[in-house]
Amino acid sequence: MKERLQDYVPKLVLSPSFFLILLFVYGFIAYTGYLSFTDSRILPSYNWVGFENYERLWKLPHWWRAITNLAIFGTLYIVICTVLGLLVAILLDQKIRAEGFLRPIYLYPMALSFIVTGTAWKWFLDPGIGIEHTMHQWGWESFAFDWIKDRRMAIYTVVIAAVWQSSGFVMAMFLAGLRGVDPDIIKAAQIDGASTFTTYRRIIIPLMRPVFLSAFVVLAHLAIKAYDLVIALTGGGPGQATELPATFMYSYTFTRNLMGIGASSAIIMMIMIFSIIIPYLYSELRAGARR
Repeated sequence: MKERLQDYVPKLVLSPSFFLILLFVYGFIAYTGYLSFTDSRILPSYNWVGFENYERLWKLPHWWRAITNLAIFGTLYIVICTVLGLLVAILLDQKIRAEGFLRPIYLYPMALSFIVTGTAWKWFLDPGIGIEHTMHQWGWESFAFDWIKDRRMAIYTVVIAAVWQSSGFVMAMFLAGLRGVDPDIIKAAQIDGASTFTTYRRIIIPLMRPVFLSAFVVLAHLAIKAYDLVIALTGGGPGQATELPATFMYSYTFTRNLMGIGASSAIIMMIMIFSIIIPYLYSELRAGARR
């Protein structure tokens, strides 16, 4: 009886949380999916229209602009964060004296919300009060850095702010991976005469493939659902220059009162995230089964 009670108590304790997650996460996902097949506008409607919203969505230039911006932002964000995080992790892995000082500084931006990051970088990049204004006051009158006002360059300011915030987290992942490599393997390579560069390129970095995969999944997920950083930094502008799927979804659902199209864009975003996470989980489960 006591053993049976010990078996049921954890399940009873966790059951309210499980029920709430089931209702407010998966329940609302299912409800959003249902609304994407209706003609809902300012309020939910239950008039079934099938795939009409999805057809209209993919015909909208606004949506294609958001997808194009996501491709630019996501690619640069993932690549730069990965490269920068790996390089800093390798630097700190050399056990330099200032590691205890540099590591918290590099990790600090991750403790901030994306709203704070977007607001701070908006001030920093604003030509009227930011770096351009400061350089002009210092006498460098020809200096110009108005990307945040330029439709062609505004998306890159979002990349800069996002990389600044997330690269420290990627660095921590890579540093943990580097510290987890068997030191005997490194010593054997050094005895064989391999240089430090060769050791990292041929031995250590290939062993960190799971860390690279984890970093890619996390960064891709953050890129697809990026919303608050864009709203705080550029508001999706100038024009639609920094519009992303998440800001598109909010705009069409709550500003333009086209809830059916907004719901369909949300489902497309969910499919994007699932297409990344499910293969990752599958590979991890297969790797665990092999062990």
